[in-house]
Amino acid sequence: MKILKTILMSAAMSTSAVGFAADKKENTFGLVYENAVTENVKGKVNIHPVHYTLNGLNIVANVYTPANYDPQKKYPAVVVAHPNGGVKEQVSGLYAQKLAEQGYITITADAAYQGGSAGEPRNVDKPMYRIEDIHGMADFITQYAGVDEHRLGLLGICGGGGYSLAAATTDKRFHAVATISMFNSGRVRRNGYQDSQLNTVQQRLKQASDARAQEAAGAPPVYVGSSTPLTDAQIAALPFELYRQGYEYYGKTHAHPNSTSRYTMSSLLDLMRWDATNQIELIHQPLLMIAGSKADSLYMTEDAFAKATGSTYKTLFKIPNATHIETYWKPEYVKQAMDQLTGFYGQYLK
Repeated sequence: MKILKTILMSAAMSTSAVGFAADKKENTFGLVYENAVTENVKGKVNIHPVHYTLNGLNIVANVYTPANYDPQKKYPAVVVAHPNGGVKEQVSGLYAQKLAEQGYITITADAAYQGGSAGEPRNVDKPMYRIEDIHGMADFITQYAGVDEHRLGLLGICGGGGYSLAAATTDKRFHAVATISMFNSGRVRRNGYQDSQLNTVQQRLKQASDARAQEAAGAPPVYVGSSTPLTDAQIAALPFELYRQGYEYYGKTHAHPNSTSRYTMSSLLDLMRWDATNQIELIHQPLLMIAGSKADSLYMTEDAFAKATGSTYKTLFKIPNATHIETYWKPEYVKQAMDQLTGFYGQYLK
């Protein structure tokens, strides 16, 4: 099946393990972000690889505990949902660790069918699964020793931000909800990035339908995206800054062997009829949405924030001069995001 060039562009961050830990000593826990935990030391933030079963699938996750963690005490906790194609060892791990440094128990898990978690075929990317992943993390962490289930927060990054909004509409275990660089996966898969593919919606739906029919007939899944690394010239030619910087992040500077933006084309049947802002007015919890002022994805955060009319306490914070991907790693922008998160969770999970 011929796949539209524009669809390939929308998954251009797909990659193998190019550059994984190329310029740094490989981390004991597989973490690829800067200043990550390398070993568990008494009295400091520790990381605990865990696994649990969710709807019959084995889910792998990392739990971060604060310095001098005492399982007999009670701590606030935050569930952290990773971006599309990302894994727990990348940006979600960075923010989970930094929140643990502020005294929170945090959890970030690989989505079902993705990363190190189970599920076949690989890289199915359906909203219902990603939302269930967030509920599942809440199930697990609220039973973890030392967690105060009445002080549970939620943080979603990029695609995980859109799915976090959806999870929070009904899951009132989350008492405070935050997003960073929120990405509305349904809108983008349906309309194209920055609504650039409106004239090909029906053609792409036909491709997704054909892909599902082939799977039902026993053929291997058809994937959107390529695992072949791009050249520097090809990266430079990508149509949006998010894709260009995203490829650098996922394919080079913060690459991880379990991370890929490839997904089954049949997933588009679910993605293209879904939207992160559907029934968003049901979010009554305090809401913080963070995005870079120069992010070409900012329109999605601004749209969702305006539609979140059910939350009395909501804040939109734009990090000056930051792009979408720079909120994942650039120290000065991560610090500004953390300053906002620290005040927000400190107020509403106290």
